[in-house]
Amino acid sequence: MSDNLARLLVTGASGQLGRLVLRNLLATVPPSRVVALVRTAAAGADFASQGVELRIGDYDRPESLEAAMAGIGRVLLISSNDLARRRAQHRAVIAAAQRAGVRFLAYTSVLHADRSPLGLAADHRDTEAALTGSGLDYALLRNGWYTENYFGALAPALAHGAVLGSSGQGRISAAPRADYAAAAAAVLAGGASVAGHVFELAGDSAFTMAEFAAELSRQTGKPVTYADLPKADYKSVLLGAGLPEPVAELVADSSEAARGDTLFDDSRTLSGLIGRPTVPLAESLAVALTVV
Repeated sequence: MSDNLARLLVTGASGQLGRLVLRNLLATVPPSRVVALVRTAAAGADFASQGVELRIGDYDRPESLEAAMAGIGRVLLISSNDLARRRAQHRAVIAAAQRAGVRFLAYTSVLHADRSPLGLAADHRDTEAALTGSGLDYALLRNGWYTENYFGALAPALAHGAVLGSSGQGRISAAPRADYAAAAAAVLAGGASVAGHVFELAGDSAFTMAEFAAELSRQTGKPVTYADLPKADYKSVLLGAGLPEPVAELVADSSEAARGDTLFDDSRTLSGLIGRPTVPLAESLAVALTVV
């Protein structure tokens, strides 16, 4: 079957990124070609009503994955958010794809995974190694930071007049999750020309955390500054706010790593894939502030 007729499966389809990918696919290909991998039928009921086939599968139940991929030509593996188990989960998906005869698999990795000092990059490097050694055609979607990563703390930042972090003057080339989803859909629905490609995906423009705080202040009319903290102190704040220890460590580690421009990229590969500029911080922030 040609790539123009192959069925397209999205794993993690009921998650935030997965749902956006499905929405983009349905705007460009017939629903009969789109398959959503979900844990329960209820999780994907709204897409089933649009003609998307649901396949039941679970990263933690490898035996469910091969059957879920039967007849599938191209797969998007959306990385798991289970910090303790995702290496094994990702490898289970790749192995199931091999057994099911999938021809192409795209994986959502992290920006510059091969050289990134981010603690979370190690899991992505492991998955990339498994994929590149699998014999499958593949593409690596190395996603930069989601702009939304910074919106969960808008309310306390406005309440206390401070954005907290450990990023110094590091530049962050963030883009909204929807922009990365559009790129993933384009690659999944694309032809053989994307096989073997490594896409370093990031926003067209970058900001420092001080610039983020200044934009937040500008849009709200409230004084907000950036308070740069040592990693340990920032992690303590996150723990005090109720984040679990592994999550607090990941957030603090990522913030500190950004100090060295780890989250910066000016290749404009993302906007090239989606055929338009990425949405800038000011526009995304304005939308986020409507619900704070």
